[in-house]
Amino acid sequence: MADLSIDMCGIKSPNPFWLASAPPANSGEQVMRAFDAGWGGVVWKTLGAQVTNVSSRFGALDYAGTKVVGFTNIELISDRPLEVNLKEIYEVKKAYPDRAMVVSLMVETREEWREIIKQVEDAGADGVELNFGCPHGMCERGMGSSVGQEPEVLARITGWAKEFAKTPVLVKLTPNIGDILEPGLAAVKGGADGLSLINTIKSIIGVDLERMALLPRVENYGTNGGYCGPAVKPIALHMVAALARDKGINIPISGIGGISDWRDAAEFIALGSQSVQVCTAVMHHGYRIVEDMIEGLSDYLDDQGLTSVNQLVGRAVPGFREWGELDLNYKIVANIDAEKCIGCNLCYIACMDGAHQCIHTHKGPCQAWHGEPDHGMNARYEVKPAQLHEPREGLRDHVPRVDEAECIGCNLCELVCPVPDCITMREVRGDAAAESWNERVDKDRYGVIH
Repeated sequence: MADLSIDMCGIKSPNPFWLASAPPANSGEQVMRAFDAGWGGVVWKTLGAQVTNVSSRFGALDYAGTKVVGFTNIELISDRPLEVNLKEIYEVKKAYPDRAMVVSLMVETREEWREIIKQVEDAGADGVELNFGCPHGMCERGMGSSVGQEPEVLARITGWAKEFAKTPVLVKLTPNIGDILEPGLAAVKGGADGLSLINTIKSIIGVDLERMALLPRVENYGTNGGYCGPAVKPIALHMVAALARDKGINIPISGIGGISDWRDAAEFIALGSQSVQVCTAVMHHGYRIVEDMIEGLSDYLDDQGLTSVNQLVGRAVPGFREWGELDLNYKIVANIDAEKCIGCNLCYIACMDGAHQCIHTHKGPCQAWHGEPDHGMNARYEVKPAQLHEPREGLRDHVPRVDEAECIGCNLCELVCPVPDCITMREVRGDAAAESWNERVDKDRYGVIH
């Protein structure tokens, strides 16, 4: 079995799976149950000056029958007394000395930073995470994302924390910014030992159309919140990778954003994360999801011949290139497996209406389904469950065909096909040598490649 233990800028844990600073890490009782389930570490819910939260505070985006594709909250930092949190941090660390205990912090003045860092370190924290990402409530008070969006301020406060802290200092970055490198490099300049990202994205999850109030609704009003969950994963992956491949970022990264299973975690690690932090998936399914995460990641590492999770860190980063560096002469085309095709013609519709008109059929989609034309919109797109398992009688003659000369390999047909592996993308090797856009421009401009 591969070794899953990590050392995140001097903070050790038995595996890379940490609870993110959020409701699942709000109390000692919760964190102890999480550690019993197998979590390797925790970032304790943000501590600072006493706040009062509102009711209600959570909202979710459901899509196509799937619950909580996206999640939002308007909850602020911990509203539990600081002394209670400190007592519980001490008790948890004493009971679980081998688990990573990082505490998220958010205060205003230099002296407040000095005092609270000393308090959490005295309670047994292995490190502190500076919350420079919260996009609601606290940012109106000059904290959270208002700091994360100002690189000079971020670097200055990070410097304060490094001056006061005896343990590693992580900086949690906001995604609500044009270029994630700016705050990332500012954190390095301030002396940060590690980076955490992404925090939540400023958002409005929806509107109550009866009351005309934003969701989640507080009486008849609402406000913008912080968006997270599976829907933000692609954004988080890009920002983590953008930092990991930059030569100016020479400190470890803790990846956050839509991590729901071991595959998500492996992708973040492959793009440069040393540890991964999870929130929404735990709120949706509970702490025990970590069991499958640990087993799945371990099996994957074994299958890849890797003996340690640390060997996976950053392995995909060299494959992240700018568009202008990609090979213009690489070509793939769609291939439809006639034995698996159910004749739904979704690939034909998608290609004709949304892509490059290179998939053709002898009959239109309505005729393929019903035998006679039916010009109703619903009939055109209907796919019945029974038809997802095996082809209908007589439809084999109506399997769409791909004009390979016209196919540009966009993947759309494969993405919309409801039958697994019915449409695959086949590589077509040509005689042309690899050539990027940048190389082509250089040839046109200079006649040679520089």
